[in-house]
Amino acid sequence: MTVPLPLPLTVYRQPESLGAGHDLDFALELLRRARSGQLGPTLRLYRPEPTVAFGQRDANLPGFAAAEEACRNLGFEPLVRKAGGRAAAYHPGSLVIDHIEPHADAIVGAKARFSVFGELLAGALRSVGVHAAVGEIPGEYCPGEFSVHGEDPDFPAHRIKLIGTAQRVVSGGWLFSSVIVVEDSAPIREVLTASYAALGLDWDPTTAGAANDLLPHVDVSAVEDAVVAAYGTYADVLDGDFRTLLA
Repeated sequence: MTVPLPLPLTVYRQPESLGAGHDLDFALELLRRARSGQLGPTLRLYRPEPTVAFGQRDANLPGFAAAEEACRNLGFEPLVRKAGGRAAAYHPGSLVIDHIEPHADAIVGAKARFSVFGELLAGALRSVGVHAAVGEIPGEYCPGEFSVHGEDPDFPAHRIKLIGTAQRVVSGGWLFSSVIVVEDSAPIREVLTASYAALGLDWDPTTAGAANDLLPHVDVSAVEDAVVAAYGTYADVLDGDFRTLLA
């Protein structure tokens, strides 16, 4: 999908987290604005506070209260997101991307977006030197057909999940959210191990990692710039002032 949109995609780089819960809620607020015609195609990027975003199914499991407690003990805020999937963790070494668009028939192309934007984001990682590809790897946390994983160039059999994606579709618009884990993977593995154990869910902790586990010099700023450049192949992009979204 390389044909530019009828309207440009405005990129808002959020300078700091609004708080774990507020950040999630603000994405839904932007979706509300888009569906009501108050906001055009928008890309919001930010570095989040330490958060574990549980899926709706997780919240119904007997071990959920214990999982919440484990997260707080490790310095992560436990939240339940509107989208599906299982628990995913992120922190300031990660980049969250919220892509919001108004659309008269938002359900059209919903599944295709996972493929299109998964490939786009994998390409962004490849552009900074990470060996990245789209596809679920056995044992990954919050498994998904269109997850993006990275490969160790010296040990190709060692693959780690780097990007998880989720989508919310409503009448009049859609929100496609992605999280890229770029730096400092140890706390991510630790909190996911504790959370999944409390929930009684199996997974392979060796599948959790960060881009700089594979390419030590890469950082969030470089990945953020690469993501914006990659979105330039999807639409004409414009720089926006995030403060205008808070007015």
